[in-house]
Amino acid sequence: MKVAIIGSGYVGLTTGTCLADFGHQVIGIDNNPEKLAKLKSGVSPIYEPGLQELITKNIAAGRLSFSDDINLAIKESEIIFICVNTPPKTDGAADLSFVEQVSHQIAKALNHDHKIIVDKSTVPVKTAEKVKETLLQHSVSQAKFDVVSNPEFLKEGTAVKDTLEPDRIVIGVDTELAKQKMLELYQPLIIKTKAPVKIVSVRSAELIKHGANTFLANKISFANLMAQICEEAGADVVEVLDAIGLDDRIGSQFLNPGIGFGGSCFPKDIAAFKKTLETLAVDNSLIEAIEKINQQAVNRFIQKIKKELWALDGKKVTILGLAFKPSTDDIRNAPALKVIDALLKEKAQIIAYDPQAMENTKKTFPQIQYAPSAEAAIQGSEALIICTEWDEFKKFDLVKVKQLMTEPIIFDGRNIFKPTEVEKLGFKYFSVGR
Repeated sequence: MKVAIIGSGYVGLTTGTCLADFGHQVIGIDNNPEKLAKLKSGVSPIYEPGLQELITKNIAAGRLSFSDDINLAIKESEIIFICVNTPPKTDGAADLSFVEQVSHQIAKALNHDHKIIVDKSTVPVKTAEKVKETLLQHSVSQAKFDVVSNPEFLKEGTAVKDTLEPDRIVIGVDTELAKQKMLELYQPLIIKTKAPVKIVSVRSAELIKHGANTFLANKISFANLMAQICEEAGADVVEVLDAIGLDDRIGSQFLNPGIGFGGSCFPKDIAAFKKTLETLAVDNSLIEAIEKINQQAVNRFIQKIKKELWALDGKKVTILGLAFKPSTDDIRNAPALKVIDALLKEKAQIIAYDPQAMENTKKTFPQIQYAPSAEAAIQGSEALIICTEWDEFKKFDLVKVKQLMTEPIIFDGRNIFKPTEVEKLGFKYFSVGR
């Protein structure tokens, strides 16, 4: 099948590249000249494990190409994915201006051939209806199309794996034709993985993504609430949550305390979902509590640092981990940025290291130092602060770490070490909920 992907961010680029790997003819559309130049030369503009290899493979096979000619791509494609950004407005509502702009462009390019327009971007319920209205209003009278909702469930750092080995495929359709076309699109994946396919209404599909992300964010905030309780009560949150997670009705995934969730999805999606509930006159106090606890998690961590280090002015402090999670270079809403901002206000001397996210962080904090390695960042440090649980940090030789530091103090925002082992080596060790 011929497929157009409008928007080559995390979702669009991963989706399009994997669809090409299924055997489809895919053209990715983007209006960012710098990004487009990289893509045309076969270079991924983002770090995502496995993605570069798939881009190289499918460009070489002639199944994947990139362009800024949206009109041609729409005219030549059977299925058109909308994968543009839906950033939050000041009130938390999703900004759908990019979706609207693309809908106008699609409308003008529609011809007499039937098209399937797929909302892949995370959008509030009833957005597909607005897309359909725009297409009807601005397209030729003979235009034939269906608007489908096909939410993504990708996790940055495992986006390729999540696409190639999905735990479910959700397709929201209103017509039998749209259903059959979407099943044909995913048939190679369905046959290979036997992933369950949920055919639902368009409105239900739109609610599934926001509902899923809100539930996962709720598990993280619950874990951080338990961490607060354990700190005040003198218990160990890891022991508590390990036992709670053994209940198969609950599960252990995402039941991890730390310094809060970040990234481009959870903060944005739950804010948008909260606004949706408000619009529908449904009580949104649960979501307000999720957001509040998430903010408290990083604030409590910052206060621990300030309390222990006392006078931060001029102190050399090492930040390890800048991305909001491991295996990505994404720093959007990363807790590490809040920690850095707070310490800069106290005039601390910050040196940072992250395996992938330093170039992105330099755009926000050009005034801090960046080290070529974790070891170089730790050298001469008066405090070590861990904000992202990269595997290389978990494998540290802590005896050597202590030798490199001038003061053996660790603030572990991700609980990657065992307190007894670290303290036995002579560190002052501060973690979360233990």
